[in-house]
Amino acid sequence: MPQATQFDCLLVGGGLQSALIAMALLERRPHTRFAIIERESRLGGNHLWCFHARDVPDEARVFVDPLVAYRWPAYEVMFPNLSRHLDLAYAGITSDRLHQVVTERVTASAGAAIFHGVAVEQITANKVQLADGRALEATLVIDSRGPERLKAAGQVAYQKFVGLEVALAEPRAEFVPRLMDATVPQTDGYRFFYTLPFAPDRFLVEDTYYSDTPDLDRDNLRREILAYAQRIGLRVAEVVREESGILPLTTRAEAAAVREGVLVGGYAGGWFHPTTGYSFPVALRLAMHVSSLDAGKVLGTGWNRLLGRRQSQARFFNLLNRMLFGAVSPAERWNVFERFYRLPTATIERFYAMDITMADRLRLVVGRPPPGISLRAALGRVFK
Repeated sequence: MPQATQFDCLLVGGGLQSALIAMALLERRPHTRFAIIERESRLGGNHLWCFHARDVPDEARVFVDPLVAYRWPAYEVMFPNLSRHLDLAYAGITSDRLHQVVTERVTASAGAAIFHGVAVEQITANKVQLADGRALEATLVIDSRGPERLKAAGQVAYQKFVGLEVALAEPRAEFVPRLMDATVPQTDGYRFFYTLPFAPDRFLVEDTYYSDTPDLDRDNLRREILAYAQRIGLRVAEVVREESGILPLTTRAEAAAVREGVLVGGYAGGWFHPTTGYSFPVALRLAMHVSSLDAGKVLGTGWNRLLGRRQSQARFFNLLNRMLFGAVSPAERWNVFERFYRLPTATIERFYAMDITMADRLRLVVGRPPPGISLRAALGRVFK
């Protein structure tokens, strides 16, 4: 059990955001005294975080690459009127890999620590009070405890999913990852299956929805996933892991990144893509910023520039969400995504990286609208 109580930085929550900040500090600012505080016995929970190659700048690869458990050189998408193969690299970080690597790196550092299995009772700008009575102090406190703490106006939509990691009775070689297969019945909004090969005999299959409600019938979705796996030629021998999530998709103002002097990281602080739900590229930008300055200067130099970049992008994606969920009937939402995947590869890359240009914005909203969209409702969403 760590004994130190004085730190430069305290990272509350042991998920992706805290892990990225920790790895960035260890690499770029190794003399920083920091601690991760996690209420569970392990870091990372039960998750798989994926990202596209363009999401990681060259200077971040040295501390991101050790976290990566899986890599794929390309992926494909499937819709009723379009199938497309994209030669864009894709990667995944597992909870197990995150826990192993971050724990090893922190343990090897004289100035870093992890507080496992302890709940947080109170957080202020410079102190974290633990439920066991200990008080930890720091120049900077970053609270990254999860999407359930998100407080944003206009939150009316959800991305929700159930995923099963399965062992196969016989290997399936040369399977290209399918990030979206929307050739399935469109129920409860835009629905697609997401399939990743971890090994020839180990796959992840997820049933995903862009829905108006957070309701998730896990028992039914497990059956649907196993039936889909069988349809695409995966003979499931065993389910080895299950993952599920209900992620809010914002349609209005961004979440506050600082509350009462506490920097709010991760999903709760708005460090995620409002339309895709991907958190990696935006969380990485926060980690790069935190690791570029002394703890006492993080909310000073460059902070407004970082927030301005995020807010400019988020406002546009919030607009897209208002149009998607307010101007397109649920059963027709797949048309929007099919149209999106007809765009140039570079635009698709920048879209996922939350780094779109003005030209990209025009490509996304100008031109023949997809079937199922109400132009009157769409225009209403633009000016509302």
